[in-house]
Amino acid sequence: MYDTILIPTDGSEQADRGIDHGLDLAAQYDATVVCLYVVDERRYGRPPALGTVEVDHEKHEDEAMELLKETEERGRTLGVEVEHECRRGNPWDEIVTFAEREDADLIVMGRRGVTDDRRTSLGSVTEQVMRQTEIPVQAV
Repeated sequence: MYDTILIPTDGSEQADRGIDHGLDLAAQYDATVVCLYVVDERRYGRPPALGTVEVDHEKHEDEAMELLKETEERGRTLGVEVEHECRRGNPWDEIVTFAEREDADLIVMGRRGVTDDRRTSLGSVTEQVMRQTEIPVQAV
């Protein structure tokens, strides 16, 4: 049923739930997981060459790569092949574009991310991904 499952993450507790659920589904369906971390340029700004914002982006990318490698290890313990990528930009645009490029069959993500605003049932990124793609999205 699923060959490729995209799991976007921002390092939050909610995203971690999405990782767990996505890895379990991948193990069940013998699917490949692609885990994506997007450094949010809306939050951290667009970097000028070698400016302090660029250094900040690089710091976030280093942290993201550690998280992505941990996810790869978690997948390995379940017998799931996990690929990963870190990108910069608007999270929902990057997630949708990446999912379509990877020909993902399913996107599994946390209901809310790092801001975890509990006044709404879905976070802004999750909501926008659901609105902008025809690929099924499972929010956990």
